[in-house]
Amino acid sequence: MIGTIINVAGILVGTFFGLFFGKRINEQIRNTIISGIGIFTLFLGLSMFLKSEDSVVCLIGLVIGTIIGELTNIERGLENLGGWFQSFVDKNTRSDYGKDRQKFIQAFLTATMLFAIGPVSILGSIQDGLTGDYQLLLIKSILDGVTSIVFATTMGIGVAFSVIPIFIYQGSITLLAEQAQSIMNDSMIAGMTAVGGVMLGAIAISSLLNIKKIRVSSMIPALFITPFLFWITTHFNF
Repeated sequence: MIGTIINVAGILVGTFFGLFFGKRINEQIRNTIISGIGIFTLFLGLSMFLKSEDSVVCLIGLVIGTIIGELTNIERGLENLGGWFQSFVDKNTRSDYGKDRQKFIQAFLTATMLFAIGPVSILGSIQDGLTGDYQLLLIKSILDGVTSIVFATTMGIGVAFSVIPIFIYQGSITLLAEQAQSIMNDSMIAGMTAVGGVMLGAIAISSLLNIKKIRVSSMIPALFITPFLFWITTHFNF
């Protein structure tokens, strides 16, 4: 859990640095940094997808997972959670950080999805749980901290509340790492990584580059459906 705790601390430090000092950064510079992060995220997602051993299985997993996500309305659930955090901040502080509900929710969702999705988040948490080596999560903490400075400057305090689902998500993976490692083979991890790459690309297009609005949260079940499909193909020789 040490790696996850460091990751959470990095995001919080970056967020509050961005809130209190980020306005001193020229707006044009901030926007360019966001665009740069968006392009980097897009190509990172592409590189993750190219590691897939079977793109057809990944596509089927993504479609099934997205259908499940839409039927269960995951996006709305996360929006409501972000809205609850926004209302809490609005009622319990005298600042203006919680006033803009839509901006708060966007910051919460974007930061949660960007910081939680990816091979470093999953593999780093597993490595932390199995061996106590949190080097991968330490690297991730630095990247997330820098990104959260820019996000907090442009989106607000909603970025800070992303640490709650991130702590639960990564902490759970760490605690269950030994069992997960014994169940998952290389093809299952590659499939999960590939779908995570597609989601990262969608985040870049939707929230960072503002090209087209995509309900990325609805794709979350695909992260679990896809490895299961790879498990089926492995054990039944499809």
